[in-house]
Amino acid sequence: MKHHDQVADAFGSTAAAYLTSQVHATGADLQALAAAVAETPGAAVLDMGCGAGHASFAVAPHAGSVVAYDIAPQMLATVEAAAQERGLSNIRTSQGAAEKLPFADASFDWVISRMSAHHWHDVPLALAEVRRVLKRGGRVLFIDIAGSDHPLLDTHLQAVEVLRDASHIRNYRVDEWLAFFAATGFSVVVRERWRLPIEFASWVARMRTPEARVIAIRSIWASAPDEVREYFDVQDDGSFKLDALMIEGH
Repeated sequence: MKHHDQVADAFGSTAAAYLTSQVHATGADLQALAAAVAETPGAAVLDMGCGAGHASFAVAPHAGSVVAYDIAPQMLATVEAAAQERGLSNIRTSQGAAEKLPFADASFDWVISRMSAHHWHDVPLALAEVRRVLKRGGRVLFIDIAGSDHPLLDTHLQAVEVLRDASHIRNYRVDEWLAFFAATGFSVVVRERWRLPIEFASWVARMRTPEARVIAIRSIWASAPDEVREYFDVQDDGSFKLDALMIEGH
């Protein structure tokens, strides 16, 4: 199975769980997205890798139009139903990969993405597409889990991520993000960094992680060096903390 199919498959079967997930449905980052988009009256917004649609729902009341874009058709069906339920008639959905956007040049005032880019096959190529579909003076706001600057920490992070979700590619470090944006011609700033608490049981349940892999994650945490367990604040039940970042490009 090719990676794009793996992503679509993994997130298609878990769409309902992501819609109701507290981690995804709430957070100050959603309010920050809404406030940013509200600065552009009547904005045309693209939400890349929209998942169950939480970022789209947050910005829709402040935008002219929102395109919720994702590779998984079941996710898009979930977004359509939830948008209708919430009376957000300015959201429409579109299906495809981040690296090949089916939109005309200079179509959007804002491109946003929340907790999706770590699944993308080619982030630099996706950002080149973002730049193409943005209007002159358009803005980008991405939120994602950040990789760790220390190789020891980063190796453990990427290992538990790919065990939990086989479609995971990489949580990029801040310096990698800055380089990606700069190489595509964006001026870029890290707006915010924070720690995101992850409750273990719901984290693996949401992704339907097979039991053998759940055991492997627990084993990695249990045998990790003290400084790894301390950094990620690993608890007895396997719960831990991740680094998140919000990055803005112009």
